[in-house]
Amino acid sequence: MPEWSQGLRPRPGSAVIADVASERVAGRGARTSRAELALKSLGPDLEPRERLHRILEQVLVFAGAMVAAAYTHSEDGDQLCLAESAGVPRSLYGLRDSYPLTGGTPAADVHRSGQPLWLTPEDLGRCADARRLPNGDFSLAVLPLGDGGCLAAVSERAGGFDADDRECLRLLAGSVACPAPAAPALTGSTDSGEPADSSFSLAMDSGRITVDDEVLELFGIGPDEFDGKVETLLALTVPEDLPSLMSVVEPGHMSIGDRELEFRILQPSGGPRWLRLRGRLLPAEQGRPALLVGSVADASRMRAGVSDVTRVQRLAAALATAGTVREVGRAVVTALRKPLQADRIALAELEGDRLVVTVLDPPEPDSWPELWRSEWRSEWPDAPVRAMPTLASALSEGRAAIWPAGTPLEPAVADVGPGGLAVLPLAAGGRMAGICLIGWDAPHDFGPDERALLTAAANLAGQALMRAHAFDAEHELVGMLQRSLLPRRLPRLPGAVAVARYLPTTAGLELGGDWYDVIPLPDNHVALVIGDVQGHNAQAATLMGQMRTALRAYAVEGHPPDVVVSRANRLLMDLETDLFATCCYVDVDMEEGSAWCVRAGHLPPVLRHPDGSTEVVESEGGPPLGVVAQADFPMSPLRLQPGTLLALTTDGLVESAELDIEVGLARMAAELAASDPAHLGLVADALLAGANRSDDVALLLMRYEGMALRPLRESWTVWRVPEAVRHARRFTRRTLRSWGVAEEADAALLAVSELVTNALVHTDGRVRLDLTLINHRLRIAVADSSPRTPIKPTSIGWEATGGRGILLVEAMSAAWGSVPVSGGKQVWAEIVLESAPRVRDATGAAP
Repeated sequence: MPEWSQGLRPRPGSAVIADVASERVAGRGARTSRAELALKSLGPDLEPRERLHRILEQVLVFAGAMVAAAYTHSEDGDQLCLAESAGVPRSLYGLRDSYPLTGGTPAADVHRSGQPLWLTPEDLGRCADARRLPNGDFSLAVLPLGDGGCLAAVSERAGGFDADDRECLRLLAGSVACPAPAAPALTGSTDSGEPADSSFSLAMDSGRITVDDEVLELFGIGPDEFDGKVETLLALTVPEDLPSLMSVVEPGHMSIGDRELEFRILQPSGGPRWLRLRGRLLPAEQGRPALLVGSVADASRMRAGVSDVTRVQRLAAALATAGTVREVGRAVVTALRKPLQADRIALAELEGDRLVVTVLDPPEPDSWPELWRSEWRSEWPDAPVRAMPTLASALSEGRAAIWPAGTPLEPAVADVGPGGLAVLPLAAGGRMAGICLIGWDAPHDFGPDERALLTAAANLAGQALMRAHAFDAEHELVGMLQRSLLPRRLPRLPGAVAVARYLPTTAGLELGGDWYDVIPLPDNHVALVIGDVQGHNAQAATLMGQMRTALRAYAVEGHPPDVVVSRANRLLMDLETDLFATCCYVDVDMEEGSAWCVRAGHLPPVLRHPDGSTEVVESEGGPPLGVVAQADFPMSPLRLQPGTLLALTTDGLVESAELDIEVGLARMAAELAASDPAHLGLVADALLAGANRSDDVALLLMRYEGMALRPLRESWTVWRVPEAVRHARRFTRRTLRSWGVAEEADAALLAVSELVTNALVHTDGRVRLDLTLINHRLRIAVADSSPRTPIKPTSIGWEATGGRGILLVEAMSAAWGSVPVSGGKQVWAEIVLESAPRVRDATGAAP
């Protein structure tokens, strides 16, 4: 394998930058003329090395190259040495510091023949060592220069350098006048004309570094103050740049060969200073440790403004971590607005034939055109893309368009940049993801550097926007599924107020298994439920929905708390899943202020008493659901006084890798003690402020206030005797008389007769009549042992002798229905009282 092709390593993702270079001008046929104009724009006052660097940048812009390097004769005349390079690090493609004129390298061949070489990926693939390369899809062009040197360029575009590319390369190579090559620092590790005396040598085993006075001056350290340790220099590095610098100077991180990077150091007198490090790792040999040798130079004078590759790399790094569409927009604004000194930037997604704005900078409406202000909302002004020819043309052609000041455009677009407008289509994978508008108020001249940065940013942002759009869609789907499995709203409770919060995990798109529920029950009872299914996936979320439904169904049937949890446990065992679940079930009697708590492997409730003291309820619990088929779930009593705050939560709030669960519960109790229970929503938000975001969290809070009016209740067990209905009517009449109900007594007696008769005729076993009066509503309920619900007949003939009972109940009552109760049912009817009955207050005394 020839020397020039050894160690070739194509850069991951570099095809993006190749596409960037290929689209930096409006049309392929006009690139040569534009290159000529760019050459003419280079002023005569440029020093030779700066002029050479500008020409090499034009090779990147107009020929679609990833890297360009110019070589000239060494002082001894027996080799070609690097004079200047531009683009990505040349070591990624095997371009060396020097080539001997007697070798068989492309540089030597071009020097001898005076003819250019165009090496395709197939040419490179025929090299003996090409099979060791991870990817060989790049092309190499080597052209002769007038002084006997050569120009080398690398392209990753499919097809390599086409006819237009080659024409541009010939034009640019003919304008190159190479300055004398810089002497290699120490072992020839510099490659772009850095002063040879600004050098260093780092022993990789000990961390001792030898530097010259120029390097110390760059770091702002005097020769007498330096202790010879590399850590002393690293301590001056800006923290954000330290990881990349450590990857070079730490043993085992840097591979044999060249390395180049830019970093910032902190200056005592002002802002950070940019430095450029170029180095080469020399292997250990003959008792000498491995050495990193190279040079450090002031990068501020070499940075090529907004077209510098480092800026594009930073944008790529920022977009790689952008997870949402808005984060992509903010990364683009950060990368473009300040370097381009733009007055405004807008980023919009393409949805069908409409553009939906996602980022506006600045965000104030007054900074944007009048048409935008008149239509100010979440979307673009109400018009399809085809109504804006400038944007439609840019999207259809798929390349950046730049409009100088005074260009006649439609008002919706022209007023964005009266001094100049750049329209960047954001493409990815053959599709248009959106568009970016950059506007200036004062007349703005667009140089080749700016065009390069704009095109690079458009390609990178398009791919990131497509990824972010997919992420947002998946995240919305996950959120919608999660919300559908949890209560949309909590019911209004008699004598209490409840709030709930659910905080999903931020770890990817995982579905959580945490849930909560508030279940109204008969006789002013309320069940509070909170639970957690093992795992974070679709199976856990599905099982969570099943368990929530099962607990609600068993609770509504009228079972006591221990039976509800026991039945849910047996159901989970029958589902034959490998997952288990924990839950805490609290049945609260709102009239009496008492409660029963059942725990199945879950955290205990936390109480905040009216005096501000807190208590983590010590209660016996059973195993998690789905572990033991015949498990016992004991009930523990709770006493709630008016003003008591009851808190139920999952382990994500009180436990993490750094926080023990007992400590977390104690911390939660302390936060409740310091809170104001009058503002329950604020209490919930404060508790979630320090939650562990690596796990989802469910939180349920209830403030018990007590019922201002307790209902009046009376019950009667109906005997199965011939006069059972008469006895039930007599009991009802006596009860209503004691409650002061007179005008609606006849309607109530008729409803009692029909409901009791229906239960006695159609069921067996015990029948119970319950009367309840509260808030001018009389509730009549008849319970029996049959689960069959009464059916209202659709039609009844005149000759029929039955079937009218339910119709009469419906006619005499404001509402009626049937609920399951302990294996049977309860048929109820409510009658609204027009006159105010004599009722007792919360103490039980009659007024």
